[in-house]
Amino acid sequence: MAGVPQHLTQARRILEWSISVYRERIALACSFGGPAGMVLVDLLHDIDPSVPVYYLDTGLLFPQTYALVERVRRRYGITLLAVEPELSVGAQAAQYGEALWERDPDLCCDLRKVRPQHAFLSNYAAWITGLRRDQSGTRRELEVVESDPHSRDRIKINPLAAWSEAECWDYIRANDVPYNPLHDAAFPSIGCVPCTRSVLAGEDARAGRWSGFAKTECGLHVASPARDARR
Repeated sequence: MAGVPQHLTQARRILEWSISVYRERIALACSFGGPAGMVLVDLLHDIDPSVPVYYLDTGLLFPQTYALVERVRRRYGITLLAVEPELSVGAQAAQYGEALWERDPDLCCDLRKVRPQHAFLSNYAAWITGLRRDQSGTRRELEVVESDPHSRDRIKINPLAAWSEAECWDYIRANDVPYNPLHDAAFPSIGCVPCTRSVLAGEDARAGRWSGFAKTECGLHVASPARDARR
């Protein structure tokens, strides 16, 4: 396509291939907390708006994130599937103690993100993510097509693996794509309220996630035998 950046053409081709191979058995995961997910929502809507788009509603998302979900719903006229954990925040506190995220953020993420997604994706053969190699050191070796770390029978597709942060924002601005306003307040990566803060100048983009812990991933994209054994 003349005049279209190569990285955009490649992402569209990956999405088109994914949908043709896994039609009716593929879904897009969007956190509504990063620019890459919004790029994919826009691209996917143009290619095939029937592909399900879901988000993990932990019950602890920012008001701005919930507002963005509604804005996207209205803008694209699509149904966004909220995947919720079995335990409400209150029920989790009753069973595991108050503010579990302050004592065991890995378990909290497992209960509120990993297990719910695993259950939801049991009906799918593939899922699409907005992961990119430039997001963190743990993602530098990211492949476009990978095995789901939590299921041998499912694959994970990362159409924007080779994109840069700047390329995501260029696309968003050029196409007037909705995004989370917290990005304008030094929140480059947005998760749950208790475990997300703004970042300081010079800090890594994901320094605001689980600040004070060695934790850098919620567990959706990495294998965790200890957690998986609890299922």
